[in-house]
Amino acid sequence: MKAGVIGIGDMGSGLARNLIKAGLETWGIDLLPKRMAAFGDLGGHPADCVAEVGAHADVVFVMVMNGDQAKSVILGPDGLQGSMKPGGVVLLTATIKPREAREIGAALDGSGLHLIDSPVSGGYPGAQSGTLTLIAAGEDAAFARAAPAMEAVSSVIHRVGTKPGDGQTVKACLQSLIGAQFSATFEAAALAAKAGVPGEVILNVFSTSSAGCGIVNNALQKIIDRQFEGTGSHINTMHKDLTISMGLGEELGVPLHTAAAAMQVFHAGRTRYPDGDNWVCTRVIEDIVGAELHRNSAKKTR
Repeated sequence: MKAGVIGIGDMGSGLARNLIKAGLETWGIDLLPKRMAAFGDLGGHPADCVAEVGAHADVVFVMVMNGDQAKSVILGPDGLQGSMKPGGVVLLTATIKPREAREIGAALDGSGLHLIDSPVSGGYPGAQSGTLTLIAAGEDAAFARAAPAMEAVSSVIHRVGTKPGDGQTVKACLQSLIGAQFSATFEAAALAAKAGVPGEVILNVFSTSSAGCGIVNNALQKIIDRQFEGTGSHINTMHKDLTISMGLGEELGVPLHTAAAAMQVFHAGRTRYPDGDNWVCTRVIEDIVGAELHRNSAKKTR
């Protein structure tokens, strides 16, 4: 089997790393030359265009930022639809609107290509370590063909449906919860800072309590060590995902009060610190209260 990766950023580079590690010949492309160079250093085959990836690969992971980009690389004039061999599998691992995934699936109908709608969870650490959770929807034939590639990048594969859009719908529900967990963690960290509690105390207690989980623990570690940029979890991605969750709620008439509050926290964080990662939202609240949470202290800033 030969694999392909479209988008070799924080997440796509992890996909590529683990596909190569599993022994799959892997082709890839990204808009940034430095990412292409790093991909080549891993043992990947840098391509000149999306069509070249499609021409070489049996299974292609599409890890782009939004639905318009996904449509372009899959359905565009130089996209995967026109370059992959019949029987090939497109793995839509980007998080996009469910409606957009359905539109892509409809456009591929009759093309001879399979589509697995499979957004992922696990973030940068999961992508790099090959332990992502795949939230996958597709037909049996597609899963059977893509299994070696999917297993190379994940530790858990959930089959959540058979139709395009099913995976994205489950991911939108998940992100509404994760957004709320993030925003509550940011607020609790700022509360501790203002109260004068050292960050390590908060981390130790939270991580061993019923509230402790990967989301909370990782966010707190980044906050108390003041790691707000370059951690592989840029704020734009979660902001975009929450926009999708809110849009689905609007479409279905479901009130999402807590997710809406989280959306505003991330909106404020992205506006104030546009180059930051998710945890930088804490700094917005810290700026308001005049205190910062550090590992060994709570530092007053005014």
